[in-house]
Amino acid sequence: MSEWSLKRFWKSAGVADCDPGYRIELDGRPVHTPAKAPLVVPTRPLAEAIAGEWDAQQERVDPNVMPLTRAANAAIDKVWHQHSEVADMIAAYGDADLLCYRADSPEGLVARQCAAWDPLLEWAADHLGARLRPVNGVMHVPQDPVALGAMSGRVHDLDSFALTAMHDLVSMSGSLVIGFAAIHGQSRPEELWNASRIDETWQEELWGTDAEAATTTARKRAAFLQAHRVYALSRG
Repeated sequence: MSEWSLKRFWKSAGVADCDPGYRIELDGRPVHTPAKAPLVVPTRPLAEAIAGEWDAQQERVDPNVMPLTRAANAAIDKVWHQHSEVADMIAAYGDADLLCYRADSPEGLVARQCAAWDPLLEWAADHLGARLRPVNGVMHVPQDPVALGAMSGRVHDLDSFALTAMHDLVSMSGSLVIGFAAIHGQSRPEELWNASRIDETWQEELWGTDAEAATTTARKRAAFLQAHRVYALSRG
């Protein structure tokens, strides 16, 4: 069942226990990823949600409305095989984390950044063992290698499904700290997304909203929130 252009041929999608995990089936037949691996996920809630996506298909399979299936395919076909490389790419965000690059004016923007970002950096220091140093401006300032190593180790410890979710949480927000805060439940995902948008929101309040930028923001927001859902379901 790896062909994304299939017409719907099944009556119902279901879930079956297997070793290890849970297999998605269509009329009792196992679904496979695009690379023809069995579509097996670590928890029943994730498997049932994916089965629901297949059940919701109409005449033809539309991957654009199957984000959980796409995430599972990525975890199985790509991330599992390139785990170290993906982890390195995500961990690299720590050395240029959004939360560390601050405005020095106007006062209102500085206050917003401090109010939203300082508690997250303190949380990272307390719970991740990684104290990152905020700086003014946008020029890169290297962070403490010990702090970066602590976060990198935690990224590498994530399994393939968690790492798949973490990829979008970090890349959509621009912050490794926000990604960790999301998977550790430090704040609601919507609040964390809003924290990542403080600069853009400030500009929109001053100059108005650009239609193209708003479309891009909506796409990124959906990807961020969906990634959090993938992570939560993959934990059970």
